[in-house]
Amino acid sequence: MRYDKGHKDATRQRIIDVASRQFREQGVAAVGLAGIMADAGLTNGAFYAHFDSKEDLVREVLSHAGFRNKLKAAESGAGLQSAIRGYLSASHRDNPGGGCPTSALVAEIARHPRATRDAFTNKVADVVELIAGLLPPGSEAEQRGKAIAIYGLMVGTLQLARAVNDRKLSSEILESGADQAVALVGQGSDARGGAGEAAPDTSPSTR
Repeated sequence: MRYDKGHKDATRQRIIDVASRQFREQGVAAVGLAGIMADAGLTNGAFYAHFDSKEDLVREVLSHAGFRNKLKAAESGAGLQSAIRGYLSASHRDNPGGGCPTSALVAEIARHPRATRDAFTNKVADVVELIAGLLPPGSEAEQRGKAIAIYGLMVGTLQLARAVNDRKLSSEILESGADQAVALVGQGSDARGGAGEAAPDTSPSTR
């Protein structure tokens, strides 16, 4: 049976969506293609009509998912402070399958082939650039250095909060990390969002 291009694109995106959730919940190494295709409602053989290999799919997941949408919303007025607190929220901690792949997959990606690490590197560089653009005015070097520190603090804080099995400590880690990341932005406010802005407890968009 022949399908139009729109159907093929939708099927490809469905595979990416399922794989993205499974990779973040279970880790790339623990997820098999059979499980991805079964959850997508497709046969194993259909996979190779869309991707060359599992590694090819991992790269697609990395390029499609991330923290970028929250930062794009911050550009249009929601505020970097709000985006930080949303990232370091209990709902994001408790929903790795619907959250940022960087915090879920960073340790694994370090062991993947160069092409996959290149895709990941490009994604991280994109997020750093977006954060830098939301910071108060300063030199390019200052803004870039601060953006890297903020993003690194956010990712590491979320990983640590997920790893500990003491709920109270986990919440303290999230709160302290968010406070320190917001402080790095500058005087508790940011260029787009304003000081003291309440942050919604929502997990970041992944597409």
